[in-house]
Amino acid sequence: QVQLVESGGGLVQPGGSLRLSCAASGFTFSTYSMSWYRQAPGKERELVATITSMGGSPNYADSMKDRFTISRDNAKNAVYLQMNSLKPEDTAVYYCSALKPTPPRRRYWGQGTQVTVSS
Repeated sequence: QVQLVESGGGLVQPGGSLRLSCAASGFTFSTYSMSWYRQAPGKERELVATITSMGGSPNYADSMKDRFTISRDNAKNAVYLQMNSLKPEDTAVYYCSALKPTPPRRRYWGQGTQVTVSS
């Protein structure tokens, strides 16, 4: 079955950096577009970044495009999120997500990793 396992979250000071990783298994990783979402307490889940199946055309939420970088390694079945210049408002649970490319379309989710930005 599809499994997405995030890692790399933690506590970081404002201005710091973190690199999140997502290990994927149970599906043909190289055919799925991958995304990172986040959900802060009391807020709806929001899209952070998306990358196509072959690693092209990454898209970012406006508030993150200059600070975050999404990448993937299809040989390792992994997707990453490099986060720089972190702000307290980046505090959230970050989720890895995979979008099935063929009907019936379905989005799969990992369990999430907590990122806390605080001094």
